[in-house]
Amino acid sequence: MTPWVKRLIIANTLILLAMWMGVIPFLVAVEKLGFDSSQILRQPWTLVTYMFVHANFGHLFFNMLALFFFGPALEQSWGGKEFIKYYTICGVGGALLSFAFGSGPIIGASGAVYGVMLAYALNWPDNPIWIWAIFPVKAKYFILFLGALSFFSAFSGPADRVAHFAHLGGLLVGYIYLKKAWALDAHLQGLRRRFRRRKLTVVSGGAGGNGIDRAAGSPDEEARILEVVDLLLDKIAANGLESLTPEERTFLDDVSRRRQMRH
Repeated sequence: MTPWVKRLIIANTLILLAMWMGVIPFLVAVEKLGFDSSQILRQPWTLVTYMFVHANFGHLFFNMLALFFFGPALEQSWGGKEFIKYYTICGVGGALLSFAFGSGPIIGASGAVYGVMLAYALNWPDNPIWIWAIFPVKAKYFILFLGALSFFSAFSGPADRVAHFAHLGGLLVGYIYLKKAWALDAHLQGLRRRFRRRKLTVVSGGAGGNGIDRAAGSPDEEARILEVVDLLLDKIAANGLESLTPEERTFLDDVSRRRQMRH
């Protein structure tokens, strides 16, 4: 298992064990840690804590089993920081959709886990998922089936004490988040291509803290400038535009402006 997947499984298991042992009575855990749409203003922390409370072993087992199978590939691909951020966002999205539809108290990691399964299916749509280790189903069809089942169960099915809106919230918020992230990545890749399309000549003016003499236009100097551009674009991709210092923004703007003038 990857580090964050392991930590999440351990944390969820320990909380269920604490409830079994009476350290945290089940009703107290549901009241203080579970998410209740009517108590969101009084207990805002439950937007996150509800993901760590499960009703019984079966509830915990199937959520953690899905996390065990689908989570490591994502964490290895994205890195731990991005993975746990995405997991948390999907879980909070599940709670918020439940709040929008006035659902009763909810517990469990299903919303976050559904988001993880969605991300796996979008990244590796044709990978087979073996149902009961017998029937292979492509990941994209598997998640479509789960999404459709949750939708019809939420809006037309009988009450079954399953948090279907949390499942839908994890799927919906995960999809929106991933599409925006991929759009940003495509934009950054486009910036890289435009910066490299023509040779750059940068005039003197001071690049701030980037340590570059910007008066030269030699191939070596152009390579150094493009290397810094790549590093700054990677920084934007990882942490957002607001993570740039004023000097770094000035540097990117200046390089972009000079390229446009030459073009």
